[in-house]
Amino acid sequence: MTRRTPSAAHAAATVAREPMRTMVLWSPDWPITAVRREHSLPAGAPVALLHKGLVFACSVEARAEGVKRGLRVREAQSRCPGLIVLPYELITDNRAFDPVVQAIEGMTAGVQVLRPGTLAIRSRGPARYYGGEKPAALAVIGGLADLGIPGGRVGVADGPFTAEQAARHTPSVRLVPAGRSPEFLDPLPVSLLGDDSLATLLRRLGIRTLGEFAALEVTDVRERFGEIGARLHFLARGLDGRPVFSRIPPKELERVVDFEPALDRVDQVTFGVLAASEEFLAGLTAERLVCTAIRIEVESDSGEVSGRSWLHPRSFTASEVVDRVRWQLQGGTTDSGLSSGITRVRITPESLDAIGNHEQGLWGGGPDERIHHALSRVQSMLGHEGVLTAVIGGGRTLADRQNLVAWGDRAADATAVVARQPWPGQLPTPAPATVFAVAHPVHVLGSGGEPVFLDDRGTLSTPPTRFSATGAGAQWREVTAWAGPWSLDERWWDPATARRAHRFQVVDSEGSAWLLVLDGEHWVAEARYD
Repeated sequence: MTRRTPSAAHAAATVAREPMRTMVLWSPDWPITAVRREHSLPAGAPVALLHKGLVFACSVEARAEGVKRGLRVREAQSRCPGLIVLPYELITDNRAFDPVVQAIEGMTAGVQVLRPGTLAIRSRGPARYYGGEKPAALAVIGGLADLGIPGGRVGVADGPFTAEQAARHTPSVRLVPAGRSPEFLDPLPVSLLGDDSLATLLRRLGIRTLGEFAALEVTDVRERFGEIGARLHFLARGLDGRPVFSRIPPKELERVVDFEPALDRVDQVTFGVLAASEEFLAGLTAERLVCTAIRIEVESDSGEVSGRSWLHPRSFTASEVVDRVRWQLQGGTTDSGLSSGITRVRITPESLDAIGNHEQGLWGGGPDERIHHALSRVQSMLGHEGVLTAVIGGGRTLADRQNLVAWGDRAADATAVVARQPWPGQLPTPAPATVFAVAHPVHVLGSGGEPVFLDDRGTLSTPPTRFSATGAGAQWREVTAWAGPWSLDERWWDPATARRAHRFQVVDSEGSAWLLVLDGEHWVAEARYD
C-alpha cells in the first residue's frame, strides 16, 4: 500500500460533514456498577459477570487478584476464591443507566446514549451555559457523583469517536482542541476501532497505530477493505462527522406510589397500590399495549431497595399486580413481611406486547383460559411459590433435569441455555415419564442367580436376567431386553461430591420398561417408562 504523510492526507481530505464538538461521559466498569446497585453488593467485594461461560466484566478488586475478561469461571475463582459470580444481563445495565440519563438531561440538552455507561452530548450548549467546555465537563461529572456513582470521566473533542477515546485515556477530564484530533489519535492502537478482524489484518501488515492507518491512501483502503474499512479509516483520521442525536424520552408508563408516613403493614401497602395498579394498566391500554413482565421496586424507610421482576403467562390484571406487590413484601424478615416501613413502591413495565395479540376469541379462550384463572386464584391464596410447573433443564441425571418454576414465570434464560448443551453421557431420548422421588433399591441377578456388577474397565460380569425390589416377598421380574450401560463420572476431582454410576434400560416380561442404576455396589430403580 502507498503511504503518505499525515499532513498531506489531511490537506487532501474532503468530508461531507464538519465534525461536531462532542462531550462523551464514560463511567468505567459500568456493568459492575449496575449489578452492585441492583443486588446491593458490599463495597470492595470482588465481582465478575459471566456471559456464555466466560468472564464478561470484572471489578477492580477482582482484577487485582488476576481475574480478567475472557477467563473461564473456574479459573477466575481459582485466582480469586472470594469472587462473587453473577450472570451478565443487558437489561440490568439499561435499567441502572436510565436514572443517569435522566439526571444529565436535567442539566443539559442533546443527550445521546451510546451504550449503557457511555453517553454523548453536544458540547456547544453546555459550554456556553457553564462558561467553557471544562466547567461543563466537571459539572457533568458532579451530576454523576450526586447519584452515588464516582469516577466518571469526560472527553471533549471533534466527533463522538475521538471524544470517547479522550474520556477513556484520562483520570477525569480531557479536552482535545478543535482540529487536533489526528494528533491525539496518532499513537493509539488500531484495536480501538472495534473491528477485531480488521485490527488483526492491519497488525499482520505492520500497521499497529491509528496514525499509521490514517496515513494510508483513502482509495487504497476502500479497495482493500471495502466501505466498512473506509469508514473506520475516516475515524482514524479524526474526521468523525457523525452528529449527536438527542434522545427522545419514552412515554412514562411506570407508576410510583409514595407513602408518608412510612407504612409497616402489608395490607396497608397493597391497598395503597391498588389505584396505581389500575392507572398503570389503563395507561398501557391507552397505548394499545399489555404487560407480560413487570418490575416492582420497594423502598424502605431505612433506605433499602428491593427489586424483583415478575412474569405472567398472558398479561397482568390490576389484582395480579397487587398480588405481586404483596408477595414481594412478604419476603421480608419480620412477621409482618417487612424489614422496615415502606416509603415508596414503583411499578415498571419490563416486557410489553401489542394488545391485539392478547384479545380473546369470539367464544373465549377455551379450557386453557379456565385453567389459567383457576391456577392464578389458587396462587393468590397460597402465595407465589404455591403453584409450581415443571420445566426440563440440562444435566446428565434425571434429578438434575427436573426444575420447578412458579406458575406464570418463564424458565430463566440460563436454564434454557443449559438445556441446549450437549451433555455427553446423558440418557438417550425418550426420557422416562415417571421419576421416583426416592430411588427404589433392587436386586439384579444373572442367569445363575449371581449378582450383576461391572469391573473397573466397565465390563458387565454377566447379562441381567431378572430383578426385584429388596425385602421379603418381593416379586421377581424377568428381563426380556436390556441396553446400556451409560456411564456417569461426575466431579471426579472432588472426592466429597464425586459420583460414578452406570445406567441400564431394561424391559420386564410384562412389557414395562425401567431405568436401573448401578451406583457403586448397589442397584436402584430410578424411573419407569410408562
